[in-house]
Amino acid sequence: MAEPDGDDSGFRSEYRLSKTDEFSSVFAFRKALRGTHFDMLHRPNSVATARLGVVIGKKFVRSAVKRNLVRRIVRESFRLSRAKLPRRDIVVRVSARMDIADRRALRGEIDALFARLAQ
Repeated sequence: MAEPDGDDSGFRSEYRLSKTDEFSSVFAFRKALRGTHFDMLHRPNSVATARLGVVIGKKFVRSAVKRNLVRRIVRESFRLSRAKLPRRDIVVRVSARMDIADRRALRGEIDALFARLAQ
């Protein structure tokens, strides 16, 4: 929920991709930034802000607990970066196997991808 002073740094529903068509259109657009463990696919959108979707396959992150951890890390990074991001639909996808999830390294990698997209 937005603060009374206008601070809007939450992760509300209008900042999320939720429909299959929204995800499909980002995948079809084929613009991507690649990191060690993540692919960040993106396409321009018609809404007033950036929106995020996260895809984490069991093939790459076996444990549900670790998948949820990675999802939280990505969402938190997006939440803090959203104001600087262009109007884009963004899908962050895990692209390499993660046996041991080092929170700091994952956060650094995803922050770097968001920073590259903001340029």
